[in-house]
Amino acid sequence: MIAVVYSGSNNAGWRLADKTRTVASFNTAAINPYFSDEKYIVQLFNKNINLIHHAEEIKRIYFYGAGSSTPQLQKIVHNAFSAFFKFAKISVGHDIDGAAIACCRNMPGIISICGSGSTAAWYDGKKVKPNNYGLGYILADEGSGNWLGRQLIKSFMNETLPANLKKKFVQRYDADRKTLLEKVYRQRQPALFLSSFSDFYLDNKQDAYIRNVVTTGFKKLIETYIIPLNNQHPDMPVHFAGTVASNFQEYLYEAAETNGVVINDIIKEPINHLLTYYTSKN
Repeated sequence: MIAVVYSGSNNAGWRLADKTRTVASFNTAAINPYFSDEKYIVQLFNKNINLIHHAEEIKRIYFYGAGSSTPQLQKIVHNAFSAFFKFAKISVGHDIDGAAIACCRNMPGIISICGSGSTAAWYDGKKVKPNNYGLGYILADEGSGNWLGRQLIKSFMNETLPANLKKKFVQRYDADRKTLLEKVYRQRQPALFLSSFSDFYLDNKQDAYIRNVVTTGFKKLIETYIIPLNNQHPDMPVHFAGTVASNFQEYLYEAAETNGVVINDIIKEPINHLLTYYTSKN
């Protein structure tokens, strides 16, 4: 049996498979070594009945996750998996690596993630090539869920949010300036709080103001990441993965066309493509 795991900032998707048969499909809390140590990750495993039941049967684990970007951070994840899955061989990679395999398989291409966070990279068909992107929710993440959350909160507190949206915002969140600032600056994982406002955008996606904010974010993402990669690797397919890219894909296609970028495809959940890829190899 194999396990394929793809973790974003909000949750981790799991697929357990025996040859071509999917044994279990479920989510757990996110596994991010920036915020989770080995003890926490093992405790997470011990709370899931699917993992407890199948732990000894799983012989191969493919994990890709946000935060697993360096050997030191990957080691935290690897050690936790090794402690729980005693008989499994474990591979740990960054979320952009998983998205690249999901979108491109063994073909070269430009890959961008736009979900809770955002980044992009060149994939040569075997490996994702290092770059200076992926600076996180404070310095970057243009167009992502937490970027959208920042714009919404700022507009609300600066009183530039249109009256109709302000009314919906207050009714939905019952929030005030003090509460919002405390959650952004004092809680443990503010990026998760910021990205939670993606649902507000989705529920109001036809509103002109919302459309403009989302499109502006996508334009910033494309100008910052995709165009430089496109210039370095002309005529290569461009792929997007992630919930924000998928949920607002009509705006993403529009922003790309404005900047002369042709998007090959957009996938919402890389894990399903990763499962197909790895079940064909085992």
